[in-house]
Amino acid sequence: MLRVARALSGLNRAVGQSISWLMLAIVLVQFAVVILRYVFGTGSIWVQEAIVYMFGFLFLMSAGYALALDGHVRVDIFYRDAAPRTKALVDLAGAILFLLPMCAVILWYSWPFVQMSWMIGEGSRETSGLPALYVLKAAILLYAGLLALQGIALLLRCLAALTGNREALASFPSHKS
Repeated sequence: MLRVARALSGLNRAVGQSISWLMLAIVLVQFAVVILRYVFGTGSIWVQEAIVYMFGFLFLMSAGYALALDGHVRVDIFYRDAAPRTKALVDLAGAILFLLPMCAVILWYSWPFVQMSWMIGEGSRETSGLPALYVLKAAILLYAGLLALQGIALLLRCLAALTGNREALASFPSHKS
């Protein structure tokens, strides 16, 4: 179980680390937009839309990575001080009851939306905008898929911890002092 969980987490870590370079690209392109506008008095819808596309990809493609690093938002009522088995149980319940069903709903409802966008070759509403909006919309499917894979990795890690696997239990450290 842990081997599969590590492979799925490794996939999300590789995607997250690769896509993180978009942050640098966003900063550089936004800087160029500001220079073009305020120094040269010109602008480009294409370049401005590129920033939105990059941010969309960055956000969508890094969600599984954030979950793999345990960097997601958690409402901490008792979790921080809980025993490792309790943490595993809470994470297991969260994955089964909330995360995986949410991913399934996103995949189910976004599939026709993305499919139609690809069929018509949807582009920007602006004449000089980016012509490939369908590619950005496809990232919604990748988002839900990668997040679901990481949810499965979390579920497997929780099951291993709950069955007494020491390595899995160690991945749920207790912060009690």
